[in-house]
Amino acid sequence: MSATLPVAGSARVRAAAWGDLRADRGAVAGLLLLNGLASAAGLVGPWLLGRIVDAVRVGSGDVLGTVDRLALGVLVFTVVQTLLARWALAVGYRFGERTAGRVRERFLARTLALPPSVAEHVPAGELIARGSTDASVVATTLRRAVPEVLVALVQALFLIVAVLVLDPLLGLCGLVCLLGVGAALRWYLRRARPAYLTEAATGARLADVVTSTAKGARTIEALALEGRRAEAADAAVADARAARLRTLWLRTVLFPSFDVSCALPVVGVLLAGGALHANGLVSVGVVVAAAVYLRQLVGPLDTLMVWVEQLQGATASYARVEGLAEVPRDEPGPAAVPGNDRIEVSGVRYAYAGGRDVLRGVDLVVRPGERLAVVGTSGAGKSTLARLLAGLDRPRAGAVTVGGTPVADLPPDRLREQVVLVTQEHHVFHDTVRDNLRVVKPGATDEEVRAALAAVGARWVDDLPQGLDTEVGADIGLDGARAQQLSLARVVLADPHTLILDEATALLDPTTARETERSLGAVLRGRTVIAIAHRLQTAHDADRVAVLEAGELVELGAHDELVGAGGPYGRLWRSWHGGHDEPGGQDPGRRPGSTRRGGR
Repeated sequence: MSATLPVAGSARVRAAAWGDLRADRGAVAGLLLLNGLASAAGLVGPWLLGRIVDAVRVGSGDVLGTVDRLALGVLVFTVVQTLLARWALAVGYRFGERTAGRVRERFLARTLALPPSVAEHVPAGELIARGSTDASVVATTLRRAVPEVLVALVQALFLIVAVLVLDPLLGLCGLVCLLGVGAALRWYLRRARPAYLTEAATGARLADVVTSTAKGARTIEALALEGRRAEAADAAVADARAARLRTLWLRTVLFPSFDVSCALPVVGVLLAGGALHANGLVSVGVVVAAAVYLRQLVGPLDTLMVWVEQLQGATASYARVEGLAEVPRDEPGPAAVPGNDRIEVSGVRYAYAGGRDVLRGVDLVVRPGERLAVVGTSGAGKSTLARLLAGLDRPRAGAVTVGGTPVADLPPDRLREQVVLVTQEHHVFHDTVRDNLRVVKPGATDEEVRAALAAVGARWVDDLPQGLDTEVGADIGLDGARAQQLSLARVVLADPHTLILDEATALLDPTTARETERSLGAVLRGRTVIAIAHRLQTAHDADRVAVLEAGELVELGAHDELVGAGGPYGRLWRSWHGGHDEPGGQDPGRRPGSTRRGGR
């Protein structure tokens, strides 16, 4: 079963962006001030140019001296504008780097806080795309867009005000001619958000197909599934291409419309200015200055238009990054503290989304310190029961409690002290062997680390070139069996009250698996161990055996008694031994148990 992470709405995205701006309000204020000063300095040049035109046209007095002084003023204010603008950009980029760092840290914290039931059902490509592509787009946008957009906005505002102050009629004429820009922008924005969200989603699906294909390459090759995976990849590529072409089409309409619309204000002002000058209402210098102002307006408008287009993709990425905040999280109540280590399963029913119940009315009590084996045929519900016992999922009906408290209500730190589920899936960090284990107990000493490794039979660590300082992935590579031993050693170091083993030794050879299980049993003596027994020898060594069939608990008792009863477990045991009775008969030293349903 897969799940799709939510996408934040426009309101949440705006709130997040505003929060990021407020978090560094000093830099934002500096940006506005510096950009305002730079824009004000930039307005002086065109005004002085108009003065030069009028001085030359009148031709009275020291024309050359006047022109030289005015030209020097244009040069000085141009240099001042350039320096202030570069200073503002430097402040803006530093602001962007800090803000991008906050966005990435926030995304990482939310990812780590995802409920396990959500994280495990989300396609791998979804989180990869949000944490890499989307987060990078947001970071780049915050790094560049904020300073550049602020510069462009302030410049555009000052230029429009300058034209209106210079001559209101010419200013209004220029603004009317800018309506085409507004119309093109409105048309684009109404269609852009859904198109860019679709583009991001199809990219995530493509990443998931590529990731899952690469991860399962050996299985695909063994089962001759290359054709089916190629078809899935082709379909994902086609969807991504279609979404990309949709956004490209929107841009091909926006930018030509913008280019034409930006030329209209200058043309309109020149035509209107010519008519006004012919009637003696404005001077040629005023018309020239107004035309230069409006021509300069093309620069910031062009910057804004480019960023409007890029911000659609960035906003879609921002919505996907912030969408993790909308994942429902179970908040444990203040009284979620177990009274003891007794685990009780009462009337539990569970079904995956849209499916039938895979567990039906299971009742079970696991006593503190007991070694319980859960057996059954494939699909009987063993792994599902393990997930419920570990608090990764909630039952549809009934309850799974530890010490009277629902397991799923325990906060993560408390839950992992109480119950730990170990499966055949494992992860080894690119770090030293020591730090790979200390991830569960940062203050562990080297003696504790070595003891945990010895407990799972990882004696190969002593032969490593740098011992515990050997870097995994750099100095050595670990095969599946050794990586799994590191994972089990972490469990030993974590020292939980209850340990659930679901194929935890599946990657080890039978001899090593038996030795590892015996070592774990010695280390965890006195603690509760629940083993999903795929090797029936594990069930043979347990205090009690729980037998599941089609989601129901059909037998519960000691190994010898269940074999003697000749029920489902007895048939499994004889089938595992090739149809022969257990060698040596029953163990008379084993305490008999009950064969009725339910626990005691």
